[in-house]
Amino acid sequence: MHVLNITQSLLGQAWRWRALEADARAGVSGDDLVTQLLLARGACRETLADHRAPSIRAFMPDPSIFRDMDRAAERLAAAVIAGEQVAVFGDYDVDGATSAALMIRLLRALGLRPVAYIPDRLMEGYGPSGAALVRLAREGASLIVTVDCGAQAFDALEMARGEGVDVVVVDHHQCAPALPAAYALVNPNRLDEGEGAAHGHLAAVGVAFLLGAALLRTLRARGFFADRAEPRLIELLDIVALGTVADVAALRGLNRAFVAQGLKVMAARRNIGLAALIEAARLTRDPSCTDLGFALGPRINAGGRVGQADLGVRLLTADDPAEARAIAAELDRLNEERRAIEAAVQAEAEARLTSGAVALVAGEGWHPGVIGIVAGRLKEKLGRPAIVIAVDGAGIGKGSGRSVPGVDLGAAVLAAKQAGLLVAGGGHAMAAGLTVAADQIGALSAFLEERLAEGVARATAERALLVDTLVAPRGVTPALVEALEAGGPYGMGWPAPRVAAGPVRVVKADIVGQGHVRAILAGDDGASVKGVAFRQADSALGQALLGAPRDRRLWVAGRARIDDWSGRASAELHLDDAAWAG
Repeated sequence: MHVLNITQSLLGQAWRWRALEADARAGVSGDDLVTQLLLARGACRETLADHRAPSIRAFMPDPSIFRDMDRAAERLAAAVIAGEQVAVFGDYDVDGATSAALMIRLLRALGLRPVAYIPDRLMEGYGPSGAALVRLAREGASLIVTVDCGAQAFDALEMARGEGVDVVVVDHHQCAPALPAAYALVNPNRLDEGEGAAHGHLAAVGVAFLLGAALLRTLRARGFFADRAEPRLIELLDIVALGTVADVAALRGLNRAFVAQGLKVMAARRNIGLAALIEAARLTRDPSCTDLGFALGPRINAGGRVGQADLGVRLLTADDPAEARAIAAELDRLNEERRAIEAAVQAEAEARLTSGAVALVAGEGWHPGVIGIVAGRLKEKLGRPAIVIAVDGAGIGKGSGRSVPGVDLGAAVLAAKQAGLLVAGGGHAMAAGLTVAADQIGALSAFLEERLAEGVARATAERALLVDTLVAPRGVTPALVEALEAGGPYGMGWPAPRVAAGPVRVVKADIVGQGHVRAILAGDDGASVKGVAFRQADSALGQALLGAPRDRRLWVAGRARIDDWSGRASAELHLDDAAWAG
């Protein structure tokens, strides 16, 4: 059943009720709004109470269900008891930074002085290199924990074993049938994983949290806390929430609990580095899930993308407020620099787009630190998977890809690697990274096109704008926003409610910022509402808003949000689509 009989919107998609499938499955009609929202997102009636107030206790599994978890915890416990030198090797993105920060803060609280190693994106690339692991071993590390990387590091881990250092891998990226030579490899996406595979949607920081819980349990059983206080792992949930949202992990089950509880911890601002980052991002209220993804996460990422790779970890583990403020200010500056670089690369990438199931573009001299963001922008604009490759002077391309629901890009990239088309590559369903020789880019494009064309066609055919509720323009109020937020937190896999409103006339519309369209929309009920269509100035939606005749009416759909910029809270719509009314 189509919403308002809209089968072809301005952006070329049908509007459908999100609750229809849930209605057939669980009987949604007649329930209160929050219950409808929860059921429409996959909750079952038996667990409604847990989903209304997601807690760690309700959703956290026994860490021992994961392969190698107990072995990893035993090795870390031995290191803590013996006072060994432990090194934490992390990735340079937010998930890597938060995973590393969690392990470092926990090990510090247990009496160790761990060292952090974050590779330089340009000089070293993704994941542990043999040279880096050997260096850490020769500098005294007897145990190395890799976080958010390592599942494909066959050569590097073999070199580490040759040095006699133990390596525990904590990762969530897809694995090959064979595994590298790690002392323990904890990853819910191992192909031989059993019960733990149900948690394959966890970000690496979520896996690290589970390892932390297993470590504390192991130490507790050994009497380690008989004469000392046990660290409160729950106090690190602010870091877990940030990494989970920024890595676009599906907010289902345990991840929803991580974020819901992590936001509460973050509101207390006990982490000095996070408090400084919130201040640098000019947030005057408690951070929301949206803020994690669009304000705090990008600033942490900026260090790894265009600055110094370890800034994020240093900030999240800082104990000195002055140092934290200085790092946060630098990350804020780098984020502005990143935006300028990103805009230039995106413009060039869009000029090179061709037709096909996968939008794969490559360019010489593009900054590899922004290609993931550009790939995401292209994916959103085109509605199909996108891969952006930056080729250096030596003829080596570093690529980053983003996918659409229903198309497993990570598996396709891993298959391309196994077919000999890539120097390196891996990822998960919605995102992947790769290294490819410039002369193989054409063959890679053909391989991905053949492998993914059917899935992309199916995803495109099924594409629809899912709507949760319909209101008159007067109904877009702060009270509506508050009611909708009760079903959160929202994010990937647990989408924010979408509101359809109208019919409306466009009273005024203009372009603001980087291609955003701002409009005042008036309804037949005499009420008006502000709408913003982000990065839509050149799209059919943006052009319709900018050029709508006064005598034509529109139905609009988007997310209802609170606008507190002026100091007085009002509601506005962040527009996703529109359709002519009649």
